[in-house]
Amino acid sequence: MSARPARTPKQAAKNESTDTRAPAEAHVFTISEVLRELQNEYPDLSASKLRFLEERDLVEPARTDSGYRKYSASDVERLRFILALQRDRYMPLDVIKETMDAIDRGEKPEALPEHAPVGPRDITDDVAGQITGRMRPMSRKELRALSGATRGMLDTLEKFRIIAADEQGNYSHQDLKAVKAVRVLARYGLEPKHLVGIRRSADSELDLIARAMAPHAMRKDAAARARVAESSKEMLQSLKELRSSIMDSAVERSTAAEVRGLHWCHGGSAR
Repeated sequence: MSARPARTPKQAAKNESTDTRAPAEAHVFTISEVLRELQNEYPDLSASKLRFLEERDLVEPARTDSGYRKYSASDVERLRFILALQRDRYMPLDVIKETMDAIDRGEKPEALPEHAPVGPRDITDDVAGQITGRMRPMSRKELRALSGATRGMLDTLEKFRIIAADEQGNYSHQDLKAVKAVRVLARYGLEPKHLVGIRRSADSELDLIARAMAPHAMRKDAAARARVAESSKEMLQSLKELRSSIMDSAVERSTAAEVRGLHWCHGGSAR
C-alpha cells in the first residue's frame, strides 16, 4: 500500500486560503515573490510560465478581492516539485498533471521512482536526486569512474557527438546514461562508430520539432516562448514513444517468428 499524506498538496493550498483559523501572519506570495523564490533554481521561470501552469490546472493560487494572485507556501512547494519533474525527468505537462492528480488523491504515481517521497516538499539536492535521478554536473574523471569507460571510449563518443561537455568541461547525467548504454551495446559487438546513425536520427527528430515550432517561435513575447518550450517537450516525448513503439513491435514480431520456427523444427523432428 502506498504512503498517504495527511493532507494532499492541493488540499493544503486550498485550506490555507479558506481556513479562517489559519494564522493571520501566514505568508502569501505575489507572482514577483514566487519568481524570486524559484528563479535561482529555475532561471527560465517567468510570470507567463506561472500563468501557463495555472491555465493547465497544475496550481490554483487564491485571489485577492481585486483579482491579484496569492500563492501560499504550499503552492510554491508544489511549483518547485512540478518544475523539477519537468526539467529533470523531461516529463510533458499532461503526464505531470496525471502525476499531480494521483498525488492529490493520496496515491503513489508510477511515474515516480519507488523510493521517491510522495508529494512535493522543499527539494534539496538529495531529494531532487531521489525524485528525478538527476546528478550534479561531473568532471571527465568522475564520468569515467561512474561509467567504467576508458579514455579512448569517451574520446570516440565525443567525436561522434554521443556525449558533449559543457563550457566548464563537465558532463550531465544524460551523458552518463549514454556512456553506460554504449558499454552495454559493446558487449554485443556494437562499437561507437556503429551508433552514428542514432545521433543522425536524433538530429532529424530535433529538426522536425524546430520546423514544427518555427511559425510559433517568430513571436517574441514571454507567453509564446513558454508555449513553444512546452510544445517542443511534448513533441519530443511523443517522438520517443513512437520510436519505442516501432522498435518494440519489430522485436515482438521477430521473437514470434523465431518461436514459430522452433515449433516447426520440433514438429518436423517428431515425424
